[in-house]
Amino acid sequence: METHFLVLSLAFFVFIALKLLYGKRKSKFNLPPSPARPLPFIGHLHLLKMPLHRTLLSLSQSLGDAPIFSLRPGNRLMVIVSSYAIAEECFTKNDIVLANRPEFIVRKHIEYNSTTMTSAPYGDHWRNLRRICTLEIFSSHKLNGFLSVRHDETRHLLLRLSKNSQHGFAKVEMRNLLFELTINNIFRMIAGKRFYGEGTEQDEVASQVRDLLDEIMASAGAGNAADYLPILGWITNFEKRIKKLASRLDKFLQSLVDEKRADKEKGNTMIDHLLSLQETQPDYYTDVIIKGIIVVMIFAGSETIAWTLEWAMLNLLNHQEILEKARTEIDTKVGFDRLIDESDTTNLPYLQRIVLETLRLYPVAPTLDPHMTSEDCMLAGYDVPRGTMLLVNIWAMHRDPSIWEDPEMFKPERFEDEKEKQKLLAFGVGRRACPGIGLANRLVTLALGSMVQCFEWERVGEEYVESREEPMTLMRPETPLLAMCKARPIVHKVVVG
Repeated sequence: METHFLVLSLAFFVFIALKLLYGKRKSKFNLPPSPARPLPFIGHLHLLKMPLHRTLLSLSQSLGDAPIFSLRPGNRLMVIVSSYAIAEECFTKNDIVLANRPEFIVRKHIEYNSTTMTSAPYGDHWRNLRRICTLEIFSSHKLNGFLSVRHDETRHLLLRLSKNSQHGFAKVEMRNLLFELTINNIFRMIAGKRFYGEGTEQDEVASQVRDLLDEIMASAGAGNAADYLPILGWITNFEKRIKKLASRLDKFLQSLVDEKRADKEKGNTMIDHLLSLQETQPDYYTDVIIKGIIVVMIFAGSETIAWTLEWAMLNLLNHQEILEKARTEIDTKVGFDRLIDESDTTNLPYLQRIVLETLRLYPVAPTLDPHMTSEDCMLAGYDVPRGTMLLVNIWAMHRDPSIWEDPEMFKPERFEDEKEKQKLLAFGVGRRACPGIGLANRLVTLALGSMVQCFEWERVGEEYVESREEPMTLMRPETPLLAMCKARPIVHKVVVG
């Protein structure tokens, strides 16, 4: 009897759901087209396979290369844009309307109830955080103050690479070395000390933090299935797991803040500066706000920059003629008696073009950070209701054959035309664009140029290195990059010596 009642209840529930989803009532909104009718309960959630940017391009193509379309994953409405013209419309006419962020489980717990600069809703608090990051953290003046840190960490990378390659080619695993470069650079900016790699006193803690960052980054981006269908949070324990990650991360960040607060000798780190602001404005600059700023710096300045460098090196290994051209430029303009300096990079246009081409083909955030409408608006003649989540598929736009010549080819020469740079959207656009573009460009160009200057590079085997990305929302190589490197004479002369 009880089983019969449960079956009838389930059938009634399914009937109501079908009526709601497939009823004859028409929406008052003229929404962008959808590739298929939503299924009961899950909507279009079953269509969102990883890597997401490739799936979204396929769905666009199924609609006749639609530059804008809509999906209903679970209980949300999502609009996807893959057209430069519509993207421009998003972030000019509708920039304020689209300046909000959707709420996700990861942001709620990792980013202190969505109060950080990347996750906070558009308003006075976000504007203040943006001002702090723009003027007090990522300004040219502040970045110049940490120039010696970037040079020192780059030299440390070169020493690590030269350890086994001074007498011939040696195999190296690049991902770990590049992460060491970027995470130590950002932690020296934040807390004034190296944190990861050989010779540190906190290797065990550092390894745990690395694992923690990897877990969080794997869950970042356009959200988890539980964000679209809350019942999955109960079934998969996703939110419970994220809460545990958040607790571990918060404990670590608080230790950094407390350590600096107890230090009688004030330094020139970001935490020192934020604690001095806390003394004058304690009601605003709480420990939570300070830790939120640190979280953003770590996420924006470690894994993402390391992955960009890994993509760049992968493509140089696959295109030896481009690698040789970059090395010749450096040898000619910098010489053999000193290491490349950050100030040299402005006189190394081909090296800069390699970085730009890497960002074009392999943007770490291929659909950018999701936006959300704060009120009803229109895009490309379609209605976009309030609360709609917007994804901009820049990966598809960067490979659009109607915009780029030979779009699938790694061809830095395309940026000889300065106007081509304007079509790069790797760091976003509009009010919510990434403020860390200056740091990323400086460190990527310096580190990449230094590796090209100091070493000869070859693939491990004869086959091209696989350039497929890992199946996740963000974009990194599916397999950690292995390479063969051999120290050039300059390493003995100015690095090791």
